[in-house]
Amino acid sequence: MVAAILTPFALSGVYIPLLRDRNFNALIVLQTDLYKLITGFVVLALVFFELALALRKRGRRWKIAVPGSILLWRSLHIFVGVALVATVLLHTGGAVGDNFNALFLWVFFGVALSALMGVVAETGILESSQKYFGLVPQSWQGLAKRFPKVSKGPLIRKLRAIWLSTHIILVSMFSVMLGFHIFVAFYFQ
Repeated sequence: MVAAILTPFALSGVYIPLLRDRNFNALIVLQTDLYKLITGFVVLALVFFELALALRKRGRRWKIAVPGSILLWRSLHIFVGVALVATVLLHTGGAVGDNFNALFLWVFFGVALSALMGVVAETGILESSQKYFGLVPQSWQGLAKRFPKVSKGPLIRKLRAIWLSTHIILVSMFSVMLGFHIFVAFYFQ
């Protein structure tokens, strides 16, 4: 679903000139200040909601009782993240932009893709019927015996160390850039 939502960004060089030539009024609506303001505030609300979801993870340490299971909160985080990607598409009209906005959007893509990597890796491992995973497929029996195998728990922890730290760094960069984007958007109006 996220890949489908991100597709217009890859094709913006094709469809924006067509939209400009064939339906200029639609392009004007996508670029009005009111449209950008409304979609921007929806994006900001979703970002704050995503950050509030971190309370579930930190709740025990801070002695805050937060209802619901970790699975519920993780699912909510994923669904709100997908909604955030879709709302960013609406906010930008699928255009990558120039200068700071382009860099800002690419950092956001990094956040989305690192999250996607984590979801796919963890779901694929947890739902697999395999108990052990190796570097070489099981079908290559002669070679597979020579390489060590890892069970699900340690494999997920090792993968999480890579994708989660990348995700947190990118989210931190995105948060700083979001503050700057908001400042610039209101300062130059």
